[in-house]
Parts: sequence; structure tokens; C-alpha cells
Amino acid sequence: MLENYLPILIFLVLGVLFAVVPLGLGFILGPRKPDSEKLSPYECGFEAFEDARMKFDVRYYLVAILFIIFDLEIAFLFPWAVVLNEIGLFGALAMLLFLGLLVIGFIYEWKKGALEWE
Repeated sequence: MLENYLPILIFLVLGVLFAVVPLGLGFILGPRKPDSEKLSPYECGFEAFEDARMKFDVRYYLVAILFIIFDLEIAFLFPWAVVLNEIGLFGALAMLLFLGLLVIGFIYEWKKGALEWE
């Protein structure tokens, strides 16, 4: 019974070795020449002037969530396009209903001002 797991164990060991050995060699054999420029924080070519833990506006998160939602909804179009000939008129009407709801949601968000940035 345990001999069935031997290929999996070999695969895991080889995978870990292929990941750890190059990293270890790079760490051991890599050149170390630190200077003040390499060790300084870099932010667009000038020194940081604000705290990194500043608060973001809620609208930033709202736009990000809306982007993710609409992006994932569009991902449903690819499988539909692949099987369009097989699903016929019912599938086309179902997708038109889906796209209609998506457009209605987009118009609602647009009217509410969720896409506006001041």
C-alpha cells in the first residue's frame, strides 16, 4: 500500500530540491556589496514624505471591488462562446439576459456615482 505513495514522495522531494538548491546557491555564492544607495528605501526617486500607513478613501476600494466583479462576470463569456453552437437559441437568450443584468448593474453604479473620482 505504501509503495503507491513512493512516486508522490519522490516528486515532492525533487520539487523541494529544485526550489531550495538554486535559492541556497544564490544566497551562498551571490556577491554582497552593500552601500548606502542599495540599502536606502526607494520610492519614485525621492525620499518618502508620508507615513506608509495612511488611510485610503473608501471610493478606492469601491472601484476595485467593482472592477473585480465586472471582470469576473466577463470571464463567463469565454465558455459560453466555446459552446455557442451546441446550446442553441436557449443559451443565446440566457446569455443575453445575463448581459442585460450586467449592463443594468453597470448603469446603476454609474448613476450612483461609484465610478466618479474627485
